[in-house]
Amino acid sequence: MHSDPRRVRDRLTRFVEESLRGAVHTRTAPLEISSWEVPDEPVPFAEARRQSFQPFAVGTRWGRPWSTRWLRVRGAVPDDWTLDTRHRAEVTIDLGFDGLAPGFQAEALAFRPDGTIVKGVSPRNSHLPVDPGGAVDVFLELAANPGIPPESHWLATGLGDKATAGAEELYRLRTLELALVDHEVWELLQDLDVVRGLAGQLPADHPRAAQLWAALDDMLDIADPDAVGATASAARAVLAPALAVPTASSAHTVVATGHAHIDSAWLWPVRETVRKCARTFSNVLALMDEHPDFRFACSSAQQLAWVKESYPDLFARIREKVAAGQFVLVGGQWVEPDTNMPGAESTVRQLVHGKKFFLEEFGVETTEVWLPDTFGYTASLPQIVRLSGSDWFMTQKISWNQTNAMPHHTFWWEGIDGTRVFTHFPPIETYNAELSPAELAHAQRTYRDHGAGTVSLAPFGWGDGGGGPTREMMAAAHRQADLDGSPRVHLGTPREFYERARAERDELPVWSGEMYLELHRGTLTSQLRTKQGNRRVERLLREAELWSTTASIVLGSPYPYEDLERIWRRTLLLQFHDILPGSSIAWVHREAEADHERLAGELEALVENAILALTGRGDRRFVANSAPVSLAGTAAAAITAPPSAQPAPAEIRPADHSDDARGGWVLDNGRVRAVVDVDGLLQSVCDASGRDAIAPGERGALLRLHRDVPDKWDAWDIDRHYLATAVDLDSADEISASIRDGVAVVEAIRRIGTSVVVQTIALEPGRDAVDITLEVDWHERHKLLKLVFPLDVHADRSTSEIQFGHLDRPTHANTSWDEARFEVVAHRWIRVAEDGYGVAIANDSTFGHSVTRDTRPDGGTTTRVGLSVLRAPTFPDPESDQGRHILRFALRPDASVADAAAEGYRLDRSLRDVVGVREVAPLVWSTDPAVRIETIKLAEDRTGDLIVRLYESSGGRRSTVVATDAAVDHVQIVDLLERPLSDAVPFVGDPCRVTLETRPFQIVTLRYRMRPTASAPAA
Repeated sequence: MHSDPRRVRDRLTRFVEESLRGAVHTRTAPLEISSWEVPDEPVPFAEARRQSFQPFAVGTRWGRPWSTRWLRVRGAVPDDWTLDTRHRAEVTIDLGFDGLAPGFQAEALAFRPDGTIVKGVSPRNSHLPVDPGGAVDVFLELAANPGIPPESHWLATGLGDKATAGAEELYRLRTLELALVDHEVWELLQDLDVVRGLAGQLPADHPRAAQLWAALDDMLDIADPDAVGATASAARAVLAPALAVPTASSAHTVVATGHAHIDSAWLWPVRETVRKCARTFSNVLALMDEHPDFRFACSSAQQLAWVKESYPDLFARIREKVAAGQFVLVGGQWVEPDTNMPGAESTVRQLVHGKKFFLEEFGVETTEVWLPDTFGYTASLPQIVRLSGSDWFMTQKISWNQTNAMPHHTFWWEGIDGTRVFTHFPPIETYNAELSPAELAHAQRTYRDHGAGTVSLAPFGWGDGGGGPTREMMAAAHRQADLDGSPRVHLGTPREFYERARAERDELPVWSGEMYLELHRGTLTSQLRTKQGNRRVERLLREAELWSTTASIVLGSPYPYEDLERIWRRTLLLQFHDILPGSSIAWVHREAEADHERLAGELEALVENAILALTGRGDRRFVANSAPVSLAGTAAAAITAPPSAQPAPAEIRPADHSDDARGGWVLDNGRVRAVVDVDGLLQSVCDASGRDAIAPGERGALLRLHRDVPDKWDAWDIDRHYLATAVDLDSADEISASIRDGVAVVEAIRRIGTSVVVQTIALEPGRDAVDITLEVDWHERHKLLKLVFPLDVHADRSTSEIQFGHLDRPTHANTSWDEARFEVVAHRWIRVAEDGYGVAIANDSTFGHSVTRDTRPDGGTTTRVGLSVLRAPTFPDPESDQGRHILRFALRPDASVADAAAEGYRLDRSLRDVVGVREVAPLVWSTDPAVRIETIKLAEDRTGDLIVRLYESSGGRRSTVVATDAAVDHVQIVDLLERPLSDAVPFVGDPCRVTLETRPFQIVTLRYRMRPTASAPAA
């Protein structure tokens, strides 16, 4: 008889919810519970164990936001319970779970009395095993993490910081008891989840669907709602034939890898992530003991470093599972970072420190970069991936694109230098899969490479807030290993997927350039202080390594290995993809700002100590230039006396009719002439040739305020409709003009609402650029502040600095891909140009940029560059960016790419005034300035070898000589982990000269072994 799917579905739902779920536990028994509430921040088990625990009952409220409560739970399995192959005892727990996913609410970690960890507790994984003897004695560390649902997107909440979260107890302990589990009933529940899930995914008229619905109908006739346990085996027998039909030979294969995407901070602080790791990894280890075929992929070295420090017993068990091949290390980075905004060397160090940790602690070389949730991917990354010794790349987030779907799931990704890396983004389109039939059907349906491939990857397990895979997911995987109507599910490792997918085809499609995420564009601007702190610490790290290395090589001074490693690792953590992008709760950003301030102070001390050692104590004035380019008359990476000839002071005078101005002032230093009107805006900026960079009839350095109310993700998104409303801050409440220490300055004060902007336009003596400074006291909500420059340039593309090079993007919207790229990332500079003329705009802490073109009535083209200065989202941090900020910019007319870079380095404050007795020559230099020396440091293995990392910056082929006066007896080209990529490189002369031929944007790392020699101060 034909089974009506709708009728069967309704009948089945009632049976499952009304009878079956409740029959899994056949008996329950109470446990003895006592409690101790931690006064403030979490404490280790050993400290909690010593406290006085008081009686605590099920039904009691607990959990002030972010608080911790310990429970001791004791009892024994009743004598009249029968434990056999079908029945087992376990502890069942409901901490007061509120319906949110695991990781977004209350969680717990169970310890034995000796301090060893049992496993974690969370929704969907809320049981504890009972020892074979039947006794129960465990300590539970309860974490009252407030439920901040990410789905709220924009609803302001004070729960994101202890200072504003209140003291109301959030949870009520609903269940904590012993339960007798009927394993056969549980297995029936798993059978039904797969059979009805698969039936629901197939077309209604599909013969296989009809078979499955009929099997379910027959099962319901056998299963007795009043005697589920007695009829469970017979009900399973009815379903068994339907679950035994093998899939077609042509079926897609999903390599299912256990996973737990744990954000290193997001809607919880870093300290809570440490505990999330322990809960999740202990769950994973317990599951591995039950299922030897289970494989789990773990990507972040930082998270395992936390476990090593805080939970050494758990770390030792992880080591065992790594050695057994079950706990699989992937990714190789310190954390899963943002890749748009970190600097070049930071992007490298993520892999250096991550892979180094995995090698030292586990003896494992990771072979992939694993970034499922990052908000776009820099075009420099393929080369960096390959130079780290990794072979392939995985992401999931690109499936979130709002406008355009990526054309392939498996392809070569080609970077700006031409390097390609094998890349996959799973068609299951989630990194938190449950392996449901619906998800697997989606993977098979959306996979775009059926013509050439048969396999894809599926990371499964509760994630974002951790949790990981569950026994229910394992049951689903086993049932769908070879099931007609479903893709094959193979429990395996990412490496197995990679080898299988790579072997399937000789040729792959190629995606060239950045992988731009058509979403989350606001993360380039949100939480300015976090971004400024990162930029400052990156610069100081470069300086500290440069000057400390120079002091070590030249003087034999001790090199601060431990300090630099510790500071680098904290900096890399703060580049996590929900910290640096500004998308975390207030607590996270408050800590990040404090960390950046502390790290900057430590680095300043390292820099000052190294420079003092190099220059000696004295009163002669010098300028230390840490940039890889010459600035303000000083050599790159050198400490030299200031130029003896100082340029004449800039001039300022009132504008008149001959200036074609509407009042205002003319600023002139003989190299640049700028007209600033009575509203404090740039009416004209001319270079020495007289060409004006500002479009006719328009004004530059214009502040424009937009309404900024994203459709969905508040701190994450800038949506295109922000353009529909704009208020130009084109008048000054107060304005003044003056000469300050030879600098011509016009200062305008602008007020809007309760916010105040002090905007300064300045022209220094001898400068080829106009400097703009904004001092903002910001109190807007859901507003976007842009700094706009309308330029008289016919530019069909913009050029932006990225890591180890630059990237061109169209300024037009010919395609939907171009149109979707309306907010883009640039590091320290962006440039627009036509043949023979370009204009560069540099910044000290801004990443979000927009570039558009307009045709004027005179037939000319205005290229409009907008820099996103500040935002004011209210979720997840309701006070995001409120308060005082200082930002700096520079506009340089008639600027080459090299000029743009120099302006970027200058605003990066690479120059510092020092006093001493002697100059310090560059330790290493390149004869071609386009081949820039990015990093000078000592080797990670602490042998004292000199490491020099450089790159071709112009986008062309170059020949350069890399020279050093250090005493060298051996040179090699090495990878990013400083391992040889070649035999010894020939060098000539004493001192050492190495000739390099570089391709466009090529990164080269040289390793110099020093010749033993007596050290002497630099002359």
